[in-house]
Amino acid sequence: MGYDFDDCIERRDTDSLKWGRYGDDVLPLWVADMDFRSPELVIHALEERVAHGVFGYGMEPPGLRELIVGRLQGLYGWSVTPEAILFMSGVVTAFNLAAMAVASPGEGLLLQTPIYFPMLYTADNANLRCDSMKLTQQENGHYTVDYGQMAETIREDTRVFLLCNPHNPVGRVFRRDELEHMAEICLSNEMVIVSDEIHCDLLFSGQEHVPIASLAPEVEQRTITLMAPSKTYNIAGLHCSVVIIPNADLRQRFQNAYRGLINTPSVLAYRAALAAYRDGDPWLHKVLLYLQRNRDLVFDFVKRELPGVSMVKPEGTYLAWLDCRRTGLDDPHRHFLQKAKVALNDGATFGPGGEGFVRLNFACCRPLLEQALERMKRALPA
Repeated sequence: MGYDFDDCIERRDTDSLKWGRYGDDVLPLWVADMDFRSPELVIHALEERVAHGVFGYGMEPPGLRELIVGRLQGLYGWSVTPEAILFMSGVVTAFNLAAMAVASPGEGLLLQTPIYFPMLYTADNANLRCDSMKLTQQENGHYTVDYGQMAETIREDTRVFLLCNPHNPVGRVFRRDELEHMAEICLSNEMVIVSDEIHCDLLFSGQEHVPIASLAPEVEQRTITLMAPSKTYNIAGLHCSVVIIPNADLRQRFQNAYRGLINTPSVLAYRAALAAYRDGDPWLHKVLLYLQRNRDLVFDFVKRELPGVSMVKPEGTYLAWLDCRRTGLDDPHRHFLQKAKVALNDGATFGPGGEGFVRLNFACCRPLLEQALERMKRALPA
């Protein structure tokens, strides 16, 4: 099927958070969903289900679990039993429940900032202590992990490491050796790894995603992995995520954490997930090519036309992390919103190390992206 990603689909007045938060004169490049239509076969599957007209309590559709098992094996060489997979409404709910499941009140949760901002609240939500460290930004803007600092940040009662890979917002896809170092530190401290890998399918040329749990059996036994079709196929509003916990005891602890709560996907979410994983990859291959061209457009424009702003090409996700600290702007997020009418994410909301940055979502039609960048250019101080 052909897809015209240059078609700027009107999303105003469609109950869209992205397009409804700000005024009609603002171009929204903030919250992480795409402006593209989902794969046609996903839309068709939903239309068929809606045409049935009965929306009672649902259950996972036959074949979905097996599709995911096959996908993990085919993409990563990771053999997971069907029983290891759980379905939930969302990854944010899942990593909060995971923290509650593996740590007791007052114990520690390790974070590396800047990081996806809901993760910053996980420790408080679970009555835990937040043991936070900054990612190391090199002179060229590239982010790495200081393993010595990581080891020093962990205390005797730090129980869980909340990892984001591919990383939101800095765009890193951590290499196997980086993950091995982090996993070794966690194992030596008897910690559980909760790995948010929701962007694992959104990789650019030359990148490879390695689920941290797939490194070794001993790592797998101490890891809760979170994935979803939501970012990949632009169905986030339907709310379906995948939780992978091979360790049966750890899986039971996780399930006990949400006993009494309903967190399962809806019948429409299940149907969309099945169609996406079964039929959505031809669309995904095409959208990744488009996103990579958008990424390169943003990078080239920033380098050429936005003095004082810099960025490193993200290795994954569709999010650019723009360093505005040399522009002289006290609040670049507010400046671009008020002066350029472009809505970005404020870097400060991603925790220590995010001050002076903005996050730009380039998963939109190219004409809109070009218009937004031109507005930002004109809004910069002369």
